[in-house]
This record gives sequence, C-alpha cells and structure tokens, in this order.
Amino acid sequence: MIRSIKGILIGCAYLLLMVNLAEAHCEIPCGIYGDEMRIQMILENITTIEKSMHQILAIEQSKQLNSNQLVRWVMNKENHADDLQEIITQYFLTQRIKPEVKNYQAILANLHGMLITSMKCKQTTDLTYVSNLRAQVATFEKLYFDKTHNK
Repeated sequence: MIRSIKGILIGCAYLLLMVNLAEAHCEIPCGIYGDEMRIQMILENITTIEKSMHQILAIEQSKQLNSNQLVRWVMNKENHADDLQEIITQYFLTQRIKPEVKNYQAILANLHGMLITSMKCKQTTDLTYVSNLRAQVATFEKLYFDKTHNK
C-alpha cells in the first residue's frame, strides 16, 4: 500500500512538473504566434492597467475603504504589467528582434522604455504612464512593422 501511494505521489509530481514546462513557449521559430496579436495583447494589458488604476483611485477616495478590493485591483494592475513585460522580453527581445534589423538601436531603446514605463505603472497610479505606454507602443509598431524591417 505504501509503495502504491509513493508511486502515485511521484507520478503526480512528474505531471505537475510537465504542466509547468508546457506553459512556456519553446523559443523555436515555429511561426505559430503572430506579431500583430502580441501588440494587441500589450494594448489589452495597458487598458486593464488603466482600469485598475481608476478603480484603485476610486476606492482610495471612497468614504468606506474596502481593503480587499483595493488589494485585488493592485494585484491585477501588477499582474498585467508583468504580462506586458513578459511579452516584450520573451517574445520580442528574445525571439523576434535580431541585431541585423533596420532601426535595431531605436527598437531596443523603445522596448526598454516600455519596460521602464510598465514598471512605473506597477509602482504608482499615475495615469500619465498609461498614456506614455500607448505612445511607446505606437512608436514600436512604426519601427517594427517598417516594410524594410524584415529584409
């Protein structure tokens, strides 16, 4: 009996390990994921960060402070900033941006700026950072999707 329980536990641990490994994208240039979709995901994260900031500000100004809701919105804001940073680093910087592309330095500077601005979004509820992020995404799109970029 103890042997079978031990075997089941080992099997469960193995399955949990495999599930965690399956979550990550493999970084092989398979072409499954689209650049445009990643931009849309970044913009959705920015919109969610903005909504979270508005909710946090509203809760803070409320006569009855709801700490649980406040914590939830702060965590939501930070999670979406993390997701945005993950897309920038693991998708664009690791897999898509190559040193030989046109405007390489400008693209790197822009993406680095986006990472810093998303960090500021995590640290504050200053909505100017949301506006800055949207402007940075627009600049990145122009640089990245330049017709000569992939040549």
